[in-house]
Amino acid sequence: MEINQNLSDKAKADLVLVDLAIKGDQRAYAELLERYRDAIYFMLLKMVNNKSDAEDLTIEAFGKAFKSIHQYTPNFAFSTWLFKIATNNCIDFIRKKKGNLVSIDQVPEDLEGGSSAPASNLQASTLDPEEFMIKEQSIKLIQTLVSKLKPRYRNLIELRYFREYSYEEIAEELSLPLGTVKAQLFRARELLSNILKNSTHSH
Repeated sequence: MEINQNLSDKAKADLVLVDLAIKGDQRAYAELLERYRDAIYFMLLKMVNNKSDAEDLTIEAFGKAFKSIHQYTPNFAFSTWLFKIATNNCIDFIRKKKGNLVSIDQVPEDLEGGSSAPASNLQASTLDPEEFMIKEQSIKLIQTLVSKLKPRYRNLIELRYFREYSYEEIAEELSLPLGTVKAQLFRARELLSNILKNSTHSH
């Protein structure tokens, strides 16, 4: 991946990690998540003003970014691209939940201090066989981390984030009270976060 020399040193370091991630380096994915998880979470928390929703949206943002990481181009900082994905996903969430329209122009700028990437850069294109294979590999890497969880937590994460079940649908599927589902998902997210941290520091 050719590096844009106009980017900051931090952005250039991100590009090295992105290149490794595309090639299948699991630790690179974990390092990218570790670098931006808190910043993404607090940005989303300001937008939705709900900790549980912000946690869900943070995981969803990284999931979407990692699934389409092969589409990222280094014309702008990785953080710009990531923040735009997180913001767009959050806006969709707010629209679905409250029916309120949120202006795309009101979203915060990314950590690099630059303007957000054009939304057109995030549109999924038709994947050729090689791109499809890379995308599938990225999904498998994320699933590998999830597979380290205990079965009950793994099932919750898979239903919530891979199959996109609502809390209510998960409660019905697993015959559990809604409150139990929310509590166990919170614990599952904590455990997954710890696994990712360990992966990051296992060099």
